[in-house]
Amino acid sequence: MEDISGIDSLATRLKNTMIQYYNIEDDEWRVARKTKDVTVWRKPSEEFSGYLYKTEGIVEDVTNRIIDHIRPGPYRISWDSLMTSMDIVEKYEENCCVMRYTTAGQILNIIAPREFIDFSYTTTCEDGLLSCGISLDYGEVRQSFVRGYNHPCGWFCFPLTDHPRHSLLVGFIQTDLRGMLPQSVVDTAMAGTLINFYSDLRKALKA
Repeated sequence: MEDISGIDSLATRLKNTMIQYYNIEDDEWRVARKTKDVTVWRKPSEEFSGYLYKTEGIVEDVTNRIIDHIRPGPYRISWDSLMTSMDIVEKYEENCCVMRYTTAGQILNIIAPREFIDFSYTTTCEDGLLSCGISLDYGEVRQSFVRGYNHPCGWFCFPLTDHPRHSLLVGFIQTDLRGMLPQSVVDTAMAGTLINFYSDLRKALKA
């Protein structure tokens, strides 16, 4: 099992990594998919052989409520259509935990269900909030799942100055699904999943 005794150090490194991603110049990104209200970009990841995805859209709600729906807790499992289970394995503080979660199969089950165990950290960032995470080598892999791995990922949420009940939600995702998957299949699934994430979240916030 990975040593996670240095929680403060891990949280700080994770936050700093997310800020570095946020500050990547626009010309380094290439559009992967775009709808009328969400854009997904990608660039080669420096962590593994896949891509780092950036996604951005406006969500009609306040930042605290949006992040409460994204971070590990009672809301997330109720609205995220990809997530099939979620358990808090370890809890360190209110904003810091280790969670185990599973995802549904995708693209007619070409991508089989996955299991992840992630360290999650939520904190303030400038005038908004950041909820971020990274996978850990933790516990036994269950036979019915492939163990995926999230390299540093996170969601920034900032209130809009002119519309305080609207927020800018910016995500950075780099997931190694592992298993024997063509890269084209992974790319198709990731872009679509991120678009659906915004759709599902908006519906949950309005419910």
